Amino acid sequence: MADIKNLVEEIKKLTIVEVSELVKALEEEFGVSAAAPVAVAAAPVAGAAAGAPAAEEKSEFNIFLKDVGANKIAVIKVVREITGLGLSEAKAIVDGAPKMVKENVAAAQAKEFEAKFKEAGAVVELK
Repeated sequence: MADIKNLVEEIKKLTIVEVSELVKALEEEFGVSAAAPVAVAAAPVAGAAAGAPAAEEKSEFNIFLKDVGANKIAVIKVVREITGLGLSEAKAIVDGAPKMVKENVAAAQAKEFEAKFKEAGAVVELK
């Protein structure tokens, strides 16, 4: 157990970029996705906690960038943050608006991403 605690302490020292690279390396090494289990597990729990049937609530959304707005650089940063894409790929998405940014995002995370886009001055639609 002490090794795990030491590992956690070492991870705390990493920058956000380094943590992102670590996650990608682990996903490639073990053939898994860090995002998939969270989205699948979180949706039924949220519906059950609210007391509403899961069939009535949409649990996954696609994030569609409708309009970039005046602050294109801020929008590119948000696209990079939520997709993990490089600068040129994120810029291509923003330049190609209206365009799909990310598909099959859990409801809570989709709302968070929508808020980030609005903060950057963009208009997005959750489909």
